[in-house]
Amino acid sequence: MRKTIKATIITAIASALLLTGCSSGQSSTETKKEEKVSFENVPERFADGQGAKIKVIRKIGGDDHTAQYLAGAKEEGESLGFQVDTYTANGDTAKFHDAIAQALQQDYDGYIISHGDDAATVNDVQKLVDGGKSVVTFDSINDLSKIDGVTLTSQDDEALAALALDKLIEEQKGKAAIAYLWVDGFPPMVRRNAVYQKKLKENPGIKEVERFGVASSDTSVQTQNAVAAMLNKYPKGELDAIFATWDAFAIGAARAIKEAGREEVKIYGIDVSNADLQEINSADSSWAYTAAVDPKLIGAVNMRILAKKLAGEDTPQTYDLKASLISQKQIQASKKAVNMTNLSGIVNGWGESSEFEEDWMKVLKAHYKK
Repeated sequence: MRKTIKATIITAIASALLLTGCSSGQSSTETKKEEKVSFENVPERFADGQGAKIKVIRKIGGDDHTAQYLAGAKEEGESLGFQVDTYTANGDTAKFHDAIAQALQQDYDGYIISHGDDAATVNDVQKLVDGGKSVVTFDSINDLSKIDGVTLTSQDDEALAALALDKLIEEQKGKAAIAYLWVDGFPPMVRRNAVYQKKLKENPGIKEVERFGVASSDTSVQTQNAVAAMLNKYPKGELDAIFATWDAFAIGAARAIKEAGREEVKIYGIDVSNADLQEINSADSSWAYTAAVDPKLIGAVNMRILAKKLAGEDTPQTYDLKASLISQKQIQASKKAVNMTNLSGIVNGWGESSEFEEDWMKVLKAHYKK
C-alpha cells in the first residue's frame, strides 16, 4: 500500500547567494530563487527529506560492465536524494560476504546485491531481511526467491544467448567448428549455458571443439592467452567462430585473434561497454555481434525497485530487462564514434526505460537536481 502525504506542499525559500564575478561582466552577486516543488503524493518516507542510505555490493568486478552498473545505481539513487555507497569484491567470495556482514552493522536502509551465487548469499540476504532491510538482487542465485519481499532482477539471459547464437548459426550456415567461452557457477551463466546446449542439439552441424572460462580480476588477459593457444592448435579452416558468454571473454578473444591475424574467426558475444564498442568498431576486429542490456540502466532500474520497497509500495518478485542485438555493421556504419551514451541512436530503445519510475520519483529528482 502506498504511504503518501496528502496536500503537503514544501515552499522553497528564496535566498541571496554570493557569486564570484566572471569575465563576461556579470555582477558579483545575484539572487537565485529555487523553484517551488510540491511533495503532494510523495511517499511519507521521502516527503520530509529523510532520504535513504543504500549499499550496493557486487561480487564480480574489474570490468567496464561492473563500473557502469555501479554508476547507474549510484546516479539514480543520488538523483532521488539517497546516500549511495558501492563496493565490488572483484570475484573474491570471502570479501563479498564480509562486505555484506559489515554493511548490516552500518545502518543502511536498503541493499542491492549483485552476482551472489552461493548458499551463503541466501543466508546473508535472509539476515538483512530479518533486520528489517529492503533488498534487491541482480544476477544472483535463484534460491533467493524463497525469501519474502526480495526482488530478483536479471538480464533476459535466455534472450541474450539466443540472439547471439542464432546469428552465429545463421551466418555460419548451420555448420561450424566453434570455441565456447563460458564459466560455470554464476546464475546468468547457467541460464545462458542451457540455451547453448539446446541450440547445439537443434543444430548438429555446430560443433564445439574447445572451451575456456575463468572469472577473475584479469579474465580478459587469461582469455587472450587461452584463445591464442587455441588458434595455434586449430589452424585456419579448423576453427570458424567463438561464442563468448561475457564481454570480458570476448574482448580477450578479439585481441588474440587480431594478434594472430586470424580475423576469419568471428566472435558472437554477450554484453557491451565503451571498450567493447571501440574494439568492435576497429577495422580488423572479428567481433561480429554482441547481445546486451545497458548495464547502467540495469543499475538504475534496480535502484528504482529498491526505492519503491522503501516507500512501502508493491514490487515484483522477479524482473528481466530486455535484451538487444548489436552488430558490427551498425557500429562501423556510424558517422561518429559510437559509445554507451549515443548507442541509442543506433539501437532503438537502448538505455531507455520508464519501468518502476513513479511520478513521485520525478518530483524528488526535480527537487534534488543540482
